[in-house]
Amino acid sequence: MSRLVMKFGGTSVADLERIRRVARLVGREVEAGHQVAVVVSAMAGKTNELVAWTDGAGAAGQGLPTSDDEYDVVVASGEQVTAGLLAMTLRNMGVRARSWLGWQIPIIADDAHGRSRIEDIPPEKLGGAIDSGEVAVVAGFQGVTRDGRLATLGRGGSDTSAVAVAAALNAERCDIYTDVDGVYTTDPRIEAKAKKLAKVSYEEMLEMASLGAKVLQTRSVELAMAYHVPVRVLSSFVEPGKAAADGGESAGTIVCDEEEIVEKRIVSGVAYSRDEAKISLFGLPDHPGVSSEIFGALADANVNVDMIVQSHSRRADTANMEFTVGKRDAARAMEIVRQVQQKIGFQGATVDEDVAKVSVIGVGMRSHAGVAKTMFGALAEKGVNIQVISTSEIKISVLIDAAYTELAVRALHAAYGLDKL
Repeated sequence: MSRLVMKFGGTSVADLERIRRVARLVGREVEAGHQVAVVVSAMAGKTNELVAWTDGAGAAGQGLPTSDDEYDVVVASGEQVTAGLLAMTLRNMGVRARSWLGWQIPIIADDAHGRSRIEDIPPEKLGGAIDSGEVAVVAGFQGVTRDGRLATLGRGGSDTSAVAVAAALNAERCDIYTDVDGVYTTDPRIEAKAKKLAKVSYEEMLEMASLGAKVLQTRSVELAMAYHVPVRVLSSFVEPGKAAADGGESAGTIVCDEEEIVEKRIVSGVAYSRDEAKISLFGLPDHPGVSSEIFGALADANVNVDMIVQSHSRRADTANMEFTVGKRDAARAMEIVRQVQQKIGFQGATVDEDVAKVSVIGVGMRSHAGVAKTMFGALAEKGVNIQVISTSEIKISVLIDAAYTELAVRALHAAYGLDKL
């Protein structure tokens, strides 16, 4: 008998009727002979409600430690409710099941409350439970620190929980059930001709997740790649028995090693992100150490910087620089830039939040020339101006005016023939 991990997100368990549908999907896998562990998120909207309550409770008083640990206690309760309800529903169907919280397994995490990373999952308890024929319903998004405190894994952390559990159990596969039926070449809401991919490599999925695609959390893809856990993305909004076994409409998308994909596409997808802000610095002293001062200060403040470009200015011995940060970090980044300005001296700084990042991703870029030419040509034909460019081995990203986001996505999708896959 093979081990299988199934994960259901918030929209999949939004109410009791949807939890019953999830239970039927789990029951079908049990009937097929799998030993099953299920990882669940909180009901849709519940985490936001809990976070709002913690905001309302206010910050700790002067001289007291921050309440990040108590924040985790509150927000982790949403998954506990879902796990208990699903276990009860499975029992009502005649399926042996019990819920497991992070501290009971245990899922060992570090003490960076609110954004913890999983350090270890001893497989003995959970493995023993599912080997006995009992469905283990695991509360996602949560772990326990080595000193016994609850810790949460950040937004989308239940994906990471599921992949980590699958790795610990040496599961055959980790099925991530969502409100979409797989990974598409781009957002179907923007491009009606977007196609569902049967398979996508870990590296491509990692780039897609980090560049704006919301299907999987980035950390979960990193874990899957590190431990070679095959991940299948599919919809929970189908009745058991209607899901196709091979290549059908409900078969989803397999995220796997590149070697398992026979036909490697030059470009597999177009991703976009509107959560971008561009910061421009003018008249920087053009000598060693200036960039270190700027980006060191931003790193110390936990501001993540993405695209960076530097050019000579009109004045001798000075340079201009542009870089991007998340829109939510823009105000804080500008404060830090102003502080650095007083130290190293430069002419000025501006911030532009009306920008978007559009990217093309594909493992085939490694062995094919002309990918950039096609991208830049397609954008130029539509009159889209490129502000900043960044590349890696399997992706090219450009920063453009936000008003042209949808036009750029559709143009690039057509330029690489993704509507004909």
